[in-house]
Amino acid sequence: MKKLIGTKEFYLHLFAVVVPIMIQNGITNFVGMLDNIMVGQIGTAQMSGVSIVNQLIFVFNLCIFGGVAGAGIFTAQFYGQGNHEGVRHTFRFKIIIISIVSVVALLIFTFLGDDLIMLYLQQEGQEAGIQETLSYAHMYLAVMLIDLVPFAISQAYAGTLRECNETFMPMTAGIVAVLVNLVFNYILIYGKFGAPALGVIGAAIATVLSRVVEMLIMVIYTHTHAAKHPFIKGAYRHFFEIPGPLVKNVIIKGSPLLVNEFMWSSGMAVLSQNYAIRGLEVIAAFNISSTISNVFNIVFISMGSAIAIIIGQELGAGRADVREEATRLTFFAVMACVVTGALMLLIAPAFPNIYNTEDSVKALATQFIVVAALFMPMYSYENASYFIIRSGGKTLITFLFDSCFVWVCAIPLAFVLTHYTDMPIVPVYVCCQLIELIKCAIGYVLVKKGIWINNLTQVA
Repeated sequence: MKKLIGTKEFYLHLFAVVVPIMIQNGITNFVGMLDNIMVGQIGTAQMSGVSIVNQLIFVFNLCIFGGVAGAGIFTAQFYGQGNHEGVRHTFRFKIIIISIVSVVALLIFTFLGDDLIMLYLQQEGQEAGIQETLSYAHMYLAVMLIDLVPFAISQAYAGTLRECNETFMPMTAGIVAVLVNLVFNYILIYGKFGAPALGVIGAAIATVLSRVVEMLIMVIYTHTHAAKHPFIKGAYRHFFEIPGPLVKNVIIKGSPLLVNEFMWSSGMAVLSQNYAIRGLEVIAAFNISSTISNVFNIVFISMGSAIAIIIGQELGAGRADVREEATRLTFFAVMACVVTGALMLLIAPAFPNIYNTEDSVKALATQFIVVAALFMPMYSYENASYFIIRSGGKTLITFLFDSCFVWVCAIPLAFVLTHYTDMPIVPVYVCCQLIELIKCAIGYVLVKKGIWINNLTQVA
């Protein structure tokens, strides 16, 4: 037990890193929940259309995360080493990669957006509902395309600042952005203060405005505080003059992360599509369930980000006790999610009643929320294992551990159960979560072996 409990200094350091990340993620997801509820008050078709588009944009968001995370592994270690020039080079790499990903995403969503949406709308005998849902999804996506670039730029700046121990400013920018989102959601969705009631289009406009505000805050702050963050000095001069060996190492270590985030997020989209063939009610119920789950998931998601930063910096600094540190961080993350999972169970019966939808959808959503709450400690453990392995640059292994598992195990299981059996959707969902226990066992073995203990700055 002694190995699992840290010192006072350990927890002070952990909280200094994780609390600002948790606050930012918490406010973002809470306002996202309010956004979802506001759209859900209009009707089920509007809610389902927005949910489908957000599932597609989720793939883009995680590709951006993966693109900046590959260089971010090096950023954290360079910062731990005190090498500001190295941080500057990794920042440049991030800007280049997010530009490429954003252009590709814009082309795909512009020319193939409706086709992708229709993958979720294949139920026979529900043609009227399908066309209505498609119409709202199309309108929402058309506006949300503007959101892609400011989101990507914000992530490049915010990720670099966090890896340099600046977590307060990204948190502040996130808080301001979500407040902007909340205010304009209220005004534009319902038509308050003389504004037109724009429904789903209003929700999209509010999101775009909030992203632009967040981006401007991050960019202006970083460039006006160059003394505190030296990496930004001259970051855009000689922009492409990144050392060849570093580019090679970032590509080698980072490419699996980008591919992993794309494969994992698209895998989640495919899983959702498999569930969706059971009817529009399932789409709506999953939307309600995922909305509240996202709020509670901030605990293990924020802990994952904190683990990547703390372990990465300690690897760069050459700390000898990094293995013990990883064990204590994992234990704390799991225990925190035992508590949050219990809280989620308590509100499961009440939350769906907020939505203006059918009783059958509410009942189904409650069951999905209960399942997600029960499995939350498991999600936390596998998430912590993923970020520990990734912090040492073992990105090919994390690719196999994460997205390959989804495509090789979870998706085939979901496909067989939804297409070739009459098993109700909730037991199907439970089975697809239970298979994740295999992933936990693999993560335990990989972390225990210590294959992730590498100082990347020595070869970069």
